[in-house]
Amino acid sequence: MKTIAEINEKIKKGQAVVVTAEEIIDIVREKGLSRAAREVDVVTTGTFGPMCSSGAFLNFGHTRPRIKIGGGRAYLNDVPVYTGIAAVDVFIGATALPDDDPRNRVYPGEFPYGGGHVIEELVAGRDIRLAVSAYGTDCYPRRKLETWINIRDINEAILFNVRNSYQNYNVAVNLSGKTLYTYMGVLKPNLGNANYCSAGQLSPLLKDPYYKTIGIGTKIFLGGGIGYVAWHGTQHNPNVLRGENGLPRRPAGTLAVIGDLKQMSPEFLRGLSMLGYGTSLAVGIGVPIPILSEEILAYTAVSDAEIFAPVVDYAEAYPQGRPEVLAEVSYAQLKSGSITLQGKQVPTASLSSYPKAVEIARTLKSWIEKGEFTLTEPVAPLPGVESGITIRGLKERPVE
Repeated sequence: MKTIAEINEKIKKGQAVVVTAEEIIDIVREKGLSRAAREVDVVTTGTFGPMCSSGAFLNFGHTRPRIKIGGGRAYLNDVPVYTGIAAVDVFIGATALPDDDPRNRVYPGEFPYGGGHVIEELVAGRDIRLAVSAYGTDCYPRRKLETWINIRDINEAILFNVRNSYQNYNVAVNLSGKTLYTYMGVLKPNLGNANYCSAGQLSPLLKDPYYKTIGIGTKIFLGGGIGYVAWHGTQHNPNVLRGENGLPRRPAGTLAVIGDLKQMSPEFLRGLSMLGYGTSLAVGIGVPIPILSEEILAYTAVSDAEIFAPVVDYAEAYPQGRPEVLAEVSYAQLKSGSITLQGKQVPTASLSSYPKAVEIARTLKSWIEKGEFTLTEPVAPLPGVESGITIRGLKERPVE
């Protein structure tokens, strides 16, 4: 029906009809699929929640005399960064911890500060203490450096997240008799609660389940600025159980994303401390879906009642790597505040912020309506169900 080029022309003229993935549900119910597909040009999505596989590449610029950070040791606010890249390039990961953090030796560990917090403070424009110990070379003679850096003064700061925006995810419960501290939050014993982490009907990959519009090169809202889909994310797994509506009923696709950290905002990149688990980074992502056909519109119009997630026991099945699913529940049930499991009413809570997801989708909608954000043609598709991708566990071999 339409092309991305045609939609971009309408965006430039201020004529594009843009709605959020929440709004499109009622529009399709009211007007029907065919009419809505003719009238609507773009549907915006959003998600905001913990995304551990995140981090940033930083280039500090050269000192006088020069120092080779690569191969040495470097810390930002006492959090170690990876230096094995080059002279003044480093990478800081969201889950990095200070050397003196007691971790879970004092159980459950509090993990008050880590890589995600450093990234948030960088984005907020705060001064960050850089400490370097290098081994020195003829061309890079300096061996010590202690200084303050600021994101405004360093050459580059690039957010690069290798696995974000999971397409569906587990609902975590605890069948054991003790409290569990996990990346899905605190799980109370004996089915005391159920935690989930998805925006459901606003989540980007749930609104394009077969990756028909989202691909490598897709321009997105990332952390409050503009970013791009760089590749499929790690553990991208399109070949999972799907419903008749095409939506995966298990954790499936993921995105690797990249963007200029200097454009971003701490409102949409926040360091997290997860009791008994570690640190992470809450990332805001919004993806525009061009309505190129009725089929694509139909996918965007699914509601929480039509999206199902697996309930998994994090006491035994998950940590032991067993593929056991206790039940499937809809996101409408999850968002109601409780689900029924094994004859028991179990309270639910989300690690993903739905109000923030709404804000992201509305912000992206506003950018497009103002002509500040146009769409991109993916340069290559994400691997789909025909790709034959198999997600493997580590093949352990004895070390002699």
